[in-house]
Amino acid sequence: MKLIYSIAVLLFISAQVFAQDADSTSDSTKKKNKYAVSVGTGGLKVGAIKDSDSTDKIFDIQVGMLDLGINYLQDKTNYNDPAVRNFLNVSSEMQNENLFSLREAKSINVNIYPILLKYRPLKTEKQRIYITAGLGLQMYNFRFNKPITYLNETTPMVIMDTLHFSKNKVGLTYLSVPLMFTLKTKLAKDAWLVYGAGITAGYRIASWTKQVSTELGKQKNQDQFNFNNFNSCVTAELGVEGYFRLYASYQLTPLHDNLLEQHPYCIGVRFLGI
Repeated sequence: MKLIYSIAVLLFISAQVFAQDADSTSDSTKKKNKYAVSVGTGGLKVGAIKDSDSTDKIFDIQVGMLDLGINYLQDKTNYNDPAVRNFLNVSSEMQNENLFSLREAKSINVNIYPILLKYRPLKTEKQRIYITAGLGLQMYNFRFNKPITYLNETTPMVIMDTLHFSKNKVGLTYLSVPLMFTLKTKLAKDAWLVYGAGITAGYRIASWTKQVSTELGKQKNQDQFNFNNFNSCVTAELGVEGYFRLYASYQLTPLHDNLLEQHPYCIGVRFLGI
């Protein structure tokens, strides 16, 4: 997984370098094209090009977007189902949603989108609308309170380990394709309210466990562990451009392929949004 994170970080840094180069190029272009000639019903006119007109194109590339938030789990599992009870190889009194309680402060969600394609169908003095799509990585990290262990032997199962873990984590990475609708409403001269919603579709490219104990040290195991290969999420964002942006997501599809019906949802901060 270090390789996946390294690639993601390198893509993100490269995107930022590209953005800086693009900005410097656009700055020099703006200096050379301060005025334009237009022909309309009023005749021939020569006027200055506004910065917003020269930078806010109908079709454009958004370079870099990063989400950093906290994971939660909505558990809709029927723990009275015999198949579920068989999957959970723990004592009967622990076969409930508390088995998967999270250390939420350390259950982190990271989404990285190096390059997004942006289309602006509406632009007025006080309103903007954007439609954006792209490709990136959606990463979940779940830190558990209890010493549960995911196994994938003859059949997948969850057991209660006898070891004491200082770290007990499950991680998943999806190759994610977002489709976002972003609106901007002008609040004041230099302040725009940003809000929007969207959906993502993802394919699981990695899932793993990481456990640290005094007895065995650090142990990592990569497998499917009954996790769903595909996921789909609804997303939303709210903020003031140039000041802050918050995002939220809810996974519509269950986290697991069958048996357990758990839906991750995340809340956090968005950097470099549309």
